[in-house]
Amino acid sequence: MKSTEIREKFLKYFEERNHKIVPSTSLIPQDDPTLLFTNAGMNQFKKLILGLEKKDYNKAASSQKCIRVSGKHNDLEEVGKDTFHHTFFEMLGNWSFGDYFKKEAIIYAWEFLTEVCKLPKEKLWATVFTEDDESEKLWYENTDIKKGRVLRFDAKENFWEMAEVGPCGPCSEIHYDRGKEYSCFKPDCGVNCGCGRVIEVWNLVFMQYYRDENGKLTDLPSKTVDTGMGFERLTALLQNVDSNYDTDLFQPIIRKTEEISGQKYKNSPHSESFRVIADHIRALSFAIADGAIPSNEGRGYVIRRILRRAARHGRLLNLHKPFLFELSSIVVKLMGEVYPELQAKKEHVALVIKSEEERFGETLDSGLELFEQVAEKVIKKGEKVIPGEEAFKLYDTFGFPIDLTQVMAGEKNLSVDMAGFEKELEKQRALSREGAKTIEVGFSIPIEFTSTTSFVGYSDNKAKSKIQNIFVDSKDIDEFTKGTQGYIILDRTPFYAESGGQIGDEGYLVGGRGKAKVLNTTKSNSVIYHHAVGEEGSLKKGEEIEAIVDLERRRSIMRNHTATHLLHKALREILGEHVHQSGSLVESDRFRFDFTHFKALTEEELEKIEYKVNQKIWENLEVNTFNTTLDEAKKLGAMALFGEKYEDTVRVVEIDDYSKELCGGTHVKATGEIGLFRIISEQSIAAGIRRIEAVTGKSAYELVKEEEKTLEGLYNILKVKREELGTKVAELLENSREMEKKVKQVEAGGAREKIKELYKNAFELDGVRIISYKEENGSREGLLSLADALRESLKSSVGVFATVSDDKLSFVASVTDDLIKRGIKAGDIVKEVAKLTGGSGGGKPHLAQAGGKDITKLDFALSQVPGIIKKMLSGVH
Repeated sequence: MKSTEIREKFLKYFEERNHKIVPSTSLIPQDDPTLLFTNAGMNQFKKLILGLEKKDYNKAASSQKCIRVSGKHNDLEEVGKDTFHHTFFEMLGNWSFGDYFKKEAIIYAWEFLTEVCKLPKEKLWATVFTEDDESEKLWYENTDIKKGRVLRFDAKENFWEMAEVGPCGPCSEIHYDRGKEYSCFKPDCGVNCGCGRVIEVWNLVFMQYYRDENGKLTDLPSKTVDTGMGFERLTALLQNVDSNYDTDLFQPIIRKTEEISGQKYKNSPHSESFRVIADHIRALSFAIADGAIPSNEGRGYVIRRILRRAARHGRLLNLHKPFLFELSSIVVKLMGEVYPELQAKKEHVALVIKSEEERFGETLDSGLELFEQVAEKVIKKGEKVIPGEEAFKLYDTFGFPIDLTQVMAGEKNLSVDMAGFEKELEKQRALSREGAKTIEVGFSIPIEFTSTTSFVGYSDNKAKSKIQNIFVDSKDIDEFTKGTQGYIILDRTPFYAESGGQIGDEGYLVGGRGKAKVLNTTKSNSVIYHHAVGEEGSLKKGEEIEAIVDLERRRSIMRNHTATHLLHKALREILGEHVHQSGSLVESDRFRFDFTHFKALTEEELEKIEYKVNQKIWENLEVNTFNTTLDEAKKLGAMALFGEKYEDTVRVVEIDDYSKELCGGTHVKATGEIGLFRIISEQSIAAGIRRIEAVTGKSAYELVKEEEKTLEGLYNILKVKREELGTKVAELLENSREMEKKVKQVEAGGAREKIKELYKNAFELDGVRIISYKEENGSREGLLSLADALRESLKSSVGVFATVSDDKLSFVASVTDDLIKRGIKAGDIVKEVAKLTGGSGGGKPHLAQAGGKDITKLDFALSQVPGIIKKMLSGVH
C-alpha cells in the first residue's frame, strides 16, 4: 500500500464517522510562544482543549506536520543511528472535544488497524494506565483483542499531561510485535522494552482530569480524546519493510543520494549518513517552506544545525559541493500534492538551502583550521583527549555536530571529553530556558470572562456601543476615570485591532460624562481590547458611548495596506514567482514588507517595481472585498500568507483583476486614493529574506519635497544647474579616487622604506630575521601596510607590529611564504604576543591581527617575540 493511500484511508475513515478533516497547520506556531516548532497534532487544538475558543465541530482528524528537535523531544542527535527516530514526521490523529470518549476511541483505533489496514490481530498489544480499570474493561468488551494482551503500566508510560498544571489523563497505547528476529533476547523482552521488536503504533490520550498547583486531580466538565499515530512507522508496517527509511517516503531521496554520491545505501559503512540526509532534507524543506530561515538563534539556529549535520554526513559520502538543495526537489515531488506550500516555495527552499550549504563550506574550513590547532596542542602535550570546551566551541561557533568532531579526533587516535562537552551544552540550554521564561503572553483575565466584540469598522469609522468590561491591572472594574490606564471592551466597535501586520486604530470613546483616548487596539480570540487612558470625567460599565476612530490616521494606514498588495504583486511579476510575503508592518506614516528573495535588488529592479506600483495607482483600479470559503479562495487564485492560520471562511481583497489576497485589513476603495508610492530602502534581514520600506500619500509627497530641498542645496554649494549635477558629482568622485590612490602609493612607499630600515637592525635566529616594532600614534591600516611591505620586500622574515590608538592596543603579524613552510604561522605568533597583554587574536598563516588590553605590557610583549619564534622553530626541528 502506497503511503499516499495510507494517509487518504485514515482521513476518509474518520470523515465517514463525521469528523471534521482539519488541514495541517504550519510548522511555525503562530500563537504559542512556548514552542519553536509544531511538535504534535494537538498543538493547533490547544485553545479548544483549554476552553479558550470554540469551533463549529466537536470531532476532528488530521495529518499534522511535526518537527521534534529540542526541549523534551530532542531527537536530533539520535536521527540516523536507528531506523525510527526522525526530526520531521507526520502525526495522524483524531480528536473528540466533549463528544465521544474512551469506548469509541478504542473501537475506532482497533477497527482502523485491523479491518482497514489489515494488521494481524495476533500481533497487536494494548497498554493502559495502572489505575485505569475502565479502559482495560472497554478493550476486552468492545474489541476481539486476545485475552492477556492488555497490559498495565505506570504513569511514566501511560499518563499524559499538557503541563504541570492543566488538563491531563490516562492513555492507552497500541503496540505491534514485529517478531522474534527483532528481539534483544532479554528475558523480559516485550512491550516497552525499547529494543525494536514491539513498537508503539498509536497513542490514545483520555483527558479527563485537571491537575491544580497542589497536584490535586478533579474531573473535567468536558472530556477530550487526543490521539496520535506516527505516519512513517505505520507506513513501514503496512509496506512490510524493516525500517521507516525503506518506505516510499524515504527511498526516492536515498536513491537520489546514491546517484549523486556514487555510493550504495544497503550494507554500507555509511548507511547512517544516508538516513541522516534523507530525514534532514525533509525537515529542512518543510520548515523553510513554512517560513523558517537558518540563523544564529531560536528556530533558525535549529534549522542551521540540521542543515550542517546533513552537510557533514554528505562529506562522509565524498560530497564536498552543495548537494542538499538538489534533494529538496525530490521532497517536493513526493509530498507537494498533499502539501501545496512545498510546490509553491520550491525555488525559495532550494535557494535557501544552497546558500546555507555554501556558507557552511566557508565556515567548515575555518572550523577545520581550529580543530587542527587544538589537536596539534593536545598531541604536543602528549595527551589523547580533545577538551570538552574546545569541542563545544566547534559545535557552537562553527556549527560542527559533535559526532563530526569525534570522527575527526578518531582519525588522529584522539577522543573527545564528552562530559566536558555536555557540561558546556547544559550551560547553553540553561540560558535558553532562562530566556524562554521572559516571554510575555498577555495579561490575565477571569476564567469566567465571556465577552465578545462585533467589528463594524470595514463600513463605519464611528459607532454607538455599549461598554461590556473595563480591565485595570487585570481586574474587572465598573468605572474608568480620568488618568486611568487600562482596557475597555465594547459590544461593537469600528476600531481595527492589530493583526495581519496592520497596527491597531487610535481614536476616542466618548460618553455622556467622560472621554477616553484609545492608544491602541488589540484582539484575542473574539474579544477586541481598546488600550485607553481616561481624559475627562468617567466612563462606566454598561454605559452607551460613541466609539470614534481617528479617520485621518486610518486613511493613511489604508493607503499603505493596499500598497503592500500592489507591491507584492509587482515583486512577483518583476523578480519571479518564488517571491512570497514573509511578514509586514503597516503603520500610518510608512510600511515595511518582507519577502523571499536571495540577493539584493538592483537599482534597475527597484525602479521597475516602484514604477509598476505607481502605474497601478494611476490606473485607479477598483478595490473590492468579499468573504468565501478557504478552498474557494484558493481556487480563485488568492494569495495566502504561508504559515498563517486561516478559518474556514476567509476575506479576500481583490484589486480589479490585478491582485487577489486573503486579508482581514482595511483598504482604500480605489488605488488612486493611494496618491503616490516611494521606496525608501531595500535590505537583507536574514538569509533569503529581503525587506522593502516604503511610503505613500502625504508621506511620499513630503519625501519628494525633502529630496528637492537637498538637491537645491547641492546646486548652490557646487554652483551648477540641475542638469549639470550628475556630471559634477562624477568629476568630484573621480578626483577623490585619484587622490586616495596617490596617498596609498605614498604610504606604501613609506612602508617599504621603513621595512628596509627595520631590517638592518632585525634580530636574527637560525636564518630568520625577526622584526618587532611599535609605531607611535599609528593606525591599524599603517600596521597592515608594514606587514604587506615585509612580505613584498623580504625573504625568511617575521614581523610583529604594534600601535596604541584611542587607548586601544593593536597587533599585526606577518610571515614570508618560505617560513610558513617551516611551520611558522602569523596567527600563532600574534596570539601568543597578544596574550601577554591580556588580549587575543588570530588569522591566517601569512597575516594575522590581534587586540591587547594592558598597554603597560606592550614593550615587554614585543621583547618576547624572538623567544616565541625560537620555541616554534625548535618545535618544528
